[in-house]
Amino acid sequence: MTSDPTNPILVIGATGRHGNTGEYLVGRLRAEGRAVRVLARTRSERTEKLEALGAEVVVGDLFDRASLAAALQEVDLAYFTYPIAAGVVTAAATYAAAVREVGRRPRTVVMSMGPAQPDHPSDLGKAQWLAEQVMEWAGLELLVLRVAALFHENLLVLHSQSIRREHAFRNSFSDVAMPWISGRDAAELGVAALLHPERFETAVVYPRGSQAYSHTAIAAMMSEIAGTPITFEPVTQEHWRQELIDLSQTDGAHVVNPAMAQHISSIGHAVSAGAPAFPADWDALQAVLGRAPVTMRDFLASHRAEWAPADESTTVAAG
Repeated sequence: MTSDPTNPILVIGATGRHGNTGEYLVGRLRAEGRAVRVLARTRSERTEKLEALGAEVVVGDLFDRASLAAALQEVDLAYFTYPIAAGVVTAAATYAAAVREVGRRPRTVVMSMGPAQPDHPSDLGKAQWLAEQVMEWAGLELLVLRVAALFHENLLVLHSQSIRREHAFRNSFSDVAMPWISGRDAAELGVAALLHPERFETAVVYPRGSQAYSHTAIAAMMSEIAGTPITFEPVTQEHWRQELIDLSQTDGAHVVNPAMAQHISSIGHAVSAGAPAFPADWDALQAVLGRAPVTMRDFLASHRAEWAPADESTTVAAG
């Protein structure tokens, strides 16, 4: 449908904590002069930050059709993302039902993942694919961003505790070089998809990461930035999955959960067993963003306090 630039863009998932993409996306949309309406389950410090950016916050739930229908009033554009957790199929079906009830048929940008495939070993990957199928079957106008890269923020969420404690981290990716992207750049892809859909040639796209690194190479980069040796150890899928489940029981931010543990450990195992991965493409990402992507080194240096062992001092600056 034709978008009225004075109508609010509905952002679902702006309070998510993995990558902080929602808050950045809201800020960018506001900087572009667009009205933004954020759906949030409860009011919190995070919603206060979004309101400070000029967003309208409405309380609702992706599992409550009536609250979604109310949030969709006057909406021509919507951004839909779901946490790395169980429940996305029900959420997508509820959203689709609310859209059909309201009758406005907003163009919806879905922030998805590369593993959104019907036969992927990740349970969340299969569920994400099915959720997108549900929205398509409902007749929604979609632009799906299946980001084919690991987020820089994974290193903080999944590994910072063991790096601080042991100067080491483990996972099931072996020593394969993977494409990486920052949460900020992923959010910028969402902004581009909402405001400049002509930059995307198809309704389902696979944005590439900006750089490729193995976890061994990342450990070496961390060692240089922190000024102390940090090592990476490849482990089996089950070993890492259990480590993440244990982490989920102590994670104060409640970002890591058992579904995420199965998801990311199965991706690592598939990659280490030879599953193909999209190569990084700095130029393609830069062309969509309209600026240079965030580098791995700059990300690690700017977030050093969140991962580096506390008993060491910085000896090498970002470069």
